[in-house]
Amino acid sequence: MAQHHSLEVACDPPHEAEAGWPPAPVRLAVPEEAGAMQRLFHHHLYELGRGVRPLFLMTLATRELPPLLARLERAGIDHFVQQVSPAKANLFFGRDAFVAVARAFVTRPLNALTAEEDFMLGTLLGYDREQQCRRYLTRSGRGLERPALAAE
Repeated sequence: MAQHHSLEVACDPPHEAEAGWPPAPVRLAVPEEAGAMQRLFHHHLYELGRGVRPLFLMTLATRELPPLLARLERAGIDHFVQQVSPAKANLFFGRDAFVAVARAFVTRPLNALTAEEDFMLGTLLGYDREQQCRRYLTRSGRGLERPALAAE
């Protein structure tokens, strides 16, 4: 008999419950044999429902997309897919406004984003702000110049 792990995932569509965000979590059994990508996806839904992060990005095999897209549709969670190659795709999902902003400038491969777009995307995804600042300075060619201390 297969073992199940319980996860709490968001089921209420964010657009219907904006005033009551985050949506009430619901318990969902995930079979232990479920793929790692599906377990990670359910963990992201849990974090979304708890308000930990408002935007998520998963890079996955195109064949893994249909059940995830169906789950997002059922939950009313905004999302979009960026095709990376015939076999791979980037799946963005989360709160409506965050997805809309990401959708507006993720119109080409992620490695082709400008330093500013890369910074915005990393910040929207909840990456460490200091690391994002350092990455921006490096990518923009501005470097991290520290002003000399008065005692020096």
